[in-house]
Amino acid sequence: MTQLRYNNIFDAITDDKSEAADLSFRADLIVTLRNIFEANQWNQAAIAGALEIPQPRVSELLRGKVHLFSADKLIGYLAKLGVRLRPSFSADHEVVCEVVTAA
Repeated sequence: MTQLRYNNIFDAITDDKSEAADLSFRADLIVTLRNIFEANQWNQAAIAGALEIPQPRVSELLRGKVHLFSADKLIGYLAKLGVRLRPSFSADHEVVCEVVTAA
């Protein structure tokens, strides 16, 4: 029996590399948002207020419902929290994404 190995769970659920990359990116954005919420010790009401979204939407976000959020929407949520992503290309030929917070 052949075993398949994947570096990314989304590669296992779709044969479309573009779709897998998009799902992975959105999952990374959700994890970043959840880390911000945890660092600030926000409950769902505080998150809803900060993002200006209803509580059921917060619940979907916290439960990692990747398929319900576009990358644009998640980037917008980060922007509301004063966070910006700054991708760049390093001298070592690697893509680096810096997370920048507003001063």
